[in-house]
Amino acid sequence: MNRIILSLFIVVFTLTVNAQITTPQPSPLQKIEQIVGLTDITVEYSRPGVKGRTIFGDLVPFNEVWRTGANANTKITFSTDVTIDGNKVEKGSYTIFSIPTEKSWDIVIYEETKSGTPKKLDETKIVAKVNVATQNIPMVIETFTISFDDMTTNTAVLGIMWENTYVGFKIETPVEEMVSNQITAVMNGPSAADYYAAASYYLEADKDIKEAQIWIDKAIEMTAESPKFFYVRKQALIHAKAGDKKGAIKAAKESLRLAKEAGNAGYIKMNTASLKEWGAM
Repeated sequence: MNRIILSLFIVVFTLTVNAQITTPQPSPLQKIEQIVGLTDITVEYSRPGVKGRTIFGDLVPFNEVWRTGANANTKITFSTDVTIDGNKVEKGSYTIFSIPTEKSWDIVIYEETKSGTPKKLDETKIVAKVNVATQNIPMVIETFTISFDDMTTNTAVLGIMWENTYVGFKIETPVEEMVSNQITAVMNGPSAADYYAAASYYLEADKDIKEAQIWIDKAIEMTAESPKFFYVRKQALIHAKAGDKKGAIKAAKESLRLAKEAGNAGYIKMNTASLKEWGAM
């Protein structure tokens, strides 16, 4: 009987220890994503509520650094470089800090993303800072909200609103530069890397080796001013498979020379072995 009671006690104790109660978060996390031009922008932030409180100038004091949300710092991530108020912001993740006042806010893009709001920001970590006027909203925005507003082909306004206040700042993305680069690349035809990749695939997949030979020779021609030992090594292998032993030996010797200059022991060994196999050493 005592053993039964003991067993039941252990089961109840185990269930009690392992039990987990999940309740709604008072400031739930939100992640929003937006493509602006050709740039992916992601914002991760927590959303506190007004709950009958006075927010700006009270819960969120004026003239003090605020994490622009609740819980962890609000984080923004750019997939490309962008421009904010004339400041270039490199692609990556940043914290959005703000310093509210009654009539305007300083919005700060800060390069440190770890949690915690400093009393004073480190000027060396500020990558962009913009002062924006507050706009009064004729209704109460109960839940703190960040949005992407006023979208164009290359810009968006990141809007921040809560209680009766709205502020927003413009993010510019390099659409013209990115599209121009793509047009130039396409109009100029394949790059040396494209020819190298195509030739390598045809070699490994046992496809038309004569076509691979044309492509790898084109890649070598395009990189003649700064030849790469691994490109020339691939040329040697493709020429060998195509039956061009003389061309293969010539390429292997050049790859060996370049590999020695670069101090790459692996390619020195591979080229030496091939040259011996082909009767050139």
